[in-house]
Amino acid sequence: MKPDREIALLLAALDEAFDRRSWHGTNLLGSLRSVPAAQALWRPAAGRHNIWEVAVHAAYWKYTVWRIIAGAPRGSFPLKGSNWFARSTADEAAWLADLRLLKDQHRALRDAVASLPPGRIDELVPGKKVRLGFLIRGAAAHDLYHAGQIQLLKRLSQS
Repeated sequence: MKPDREIALLLAALDEAFDRRSWHGTNLLGSLRSVPAAQALWRPAAGRHNIWEVAVHAAYWKYTVWRIIAGAPRGSFPLKGSNWFARSTADEAAWLADLRLLKDQHRALRDAVASLPPGRIDELVPGKKVRLGFLIRGAAAHDLYHAGQIQLLKRLSQS
């Protein structure tokens, strides 16, 4: 079955921002490619986030949009906490696990969007003054924002 045009456009935006070719350059997953745990932990200054924390933060907000679409309860994210998750130990296995978490959350969000009935795109998000389509487009924009931030952090960490 061919997806609704609006759904297809939302999926394209999510894909281009996360792991598919796009006109703007590096997407979120591309910005994380070949980053070792030690570099992912580098901070530009005390109290600033590192690449690893940005990656987990992106996973959390993909989960948040998925949770709203799915009607899932708060607190079902695989990690305890919300929004920002401190990362400070250079452990390659833990870094790879958090990258897997990011990919899993993206897949869950993408699957939820793909299965949306077209009419839901214009639904108001419960308790908010925005529509569901706006929230999904925001998830794609969030990935692009952090992809650029990660690219900058990578360059700064090498100087």
